[in-house]
This record gives sequence, structure tokens and C-alpha cells, in this order.
Amino acid sequence: MICAEKQPESKKKIRAIKSRQRNKQHGDRRKMGDAEKKDSSQTDESNLRVSTISLDFENRAVAEGFKFIAGVDEVGRGCLAGAVVAAAVILDLSKPLPNGLDDSKKITAKNRERIAEEIRENAVCYAIAQIEADEIDRINILQATKKAMSVAVGKLNPAADFLLIDALQLKEINLPQKAIIGGDAISASIAAASVIAKTYRDNLMRGLDKIYPEYGFSSHVGYGTRAHFEALRKYGACPLHRKTFRGVLS
Repeated sequence: MICAEKQPESKKKIRAIKSRQRNKQHGDRRKMGDAEKKDSSQTDESNLRVSTISLDFENRAVAEGFKFIAGVDEVGRGCLAGAVVAAAVILDLSKPLPNGLDDSKKITAKNRERIAEEIRENAVCYAIAQIEADEIDRINILQATKKAMSVAVGKLNPAADFLLIDALQLKEINLPQKAIIGGDAISASIAAASVIAKTYRDNLMRGLDKIYPEYGFSSHVGYGTRAHFEALRKYGACPLHRKTFRGVLS
């Protein structure tokens, strides 16, 4: 009788062990599924966002007989401090575009650096120009922006024979050109120029932060953030500030 009574008990234990094993397997699978979901949620935003970047404008220019199509863009136009920087980029249209290429404002800093490096390695050529704060105050930001763009275009080697420009016309340059509103989110060449200009200027401002650490240039790179305005109220303007911009001297 003792053995007969113990046998069902042992079967119950076996069933309980098997049940725990099944539950553990289900739990492991759920954890794996959650991990996969977490990994996918952390996927680079450039793979999740639908990009509007294309080579349509560049290909049309090629079809019209142009060979060296330069995208032109600027960064820092609205900043309170630092230079306005422009870049001009002639992409090698035979090579694939960098993964995640887009308007520089839509890309994380880490991805901007990666994309900028690819552009520098694979472009036919690129050039950068900057106009400092004192000249911006003297000629105004619009003229400074156009000047920076014109200088960047003039430094290209080989020279461009057609320009795709974000928003502006450069009448100072005697070249066929097309101004595209929001071009840095449409044209691959303009987007490339925006990334080159942005990475260059951000690194420039981080370097200047070591000279003027009280303003926090490494974080806001010259834009009018609350912390920047507070620093201006506390310390006043430094030589990097654009004195004609609202909020700098008030």
C-alpha cells in the first residue's frame, strides 16, 4: 500500500517538473521576443524613417549634358555665435549613396559623422567656406550666407558646371543653377553638403568651447537655447557672438 500510494505522488512531481520546464521555455521565448522587439526599436532611425532623398535633380542635370553637379548648403545661419558655414559637394553618381543620407538636422550626431566620412571618401570633391561673426555683423547674415556658398563653390576642383542650392539663388556665380526650397531633404547632393557643413561647424564650435567654456558652445553650438541666453546675461557677449542678432546685447 505504501508503494501504491507513493507512485501517484511521484507522477505528480514529474508532471509538475515538466510543467515548470514548459513554462520556463515559454518564458524564454517571450524574453527572446521582447529582446528582438527592443533591438528593432533601437534600430538606426535612418532605417525606420522614409527618406525623401533622391538623385532625381542630379540625373535631370546629367540628361541635359552637365557633368559636375554640385549640391550647396549652409549651416549656422540662425545661430547667435560662431561662423556661418557653407559646403559644396559633387557626388560621384556612379557610387551608392551613404546609408541614411538626409537633411543633417534629421540625423543623429553619430550618424552624421559616419555619413560625412563616407561623403569625404567617395565624393568627386567637396569644399567648405565660413564667414565669421564680425563679417556677418558688417554685411548681414543673408549676404554672409551667399558669400560662404560662393566661396565654397569656387574652391571645388574639378569645378562645378551646375549647382543645386538649398533655397537661394547665387546670382554672383555665372553658372546654371537651381534653387530648391527644402532641398536638403530632397536632393542627395544638397543633403550631402548639409551634412559636411554641419559636422564641420559642430566640431569647430566644440573646439571654441575650450576657449570660452562659460557659454556652453559644445552643447548648443551657438544656437539660442535657454542656457545660452542665461550665459549671455551672466557674462555678456564674447568675440564669437553676432552683435547685431536679437538677444545678444540686450
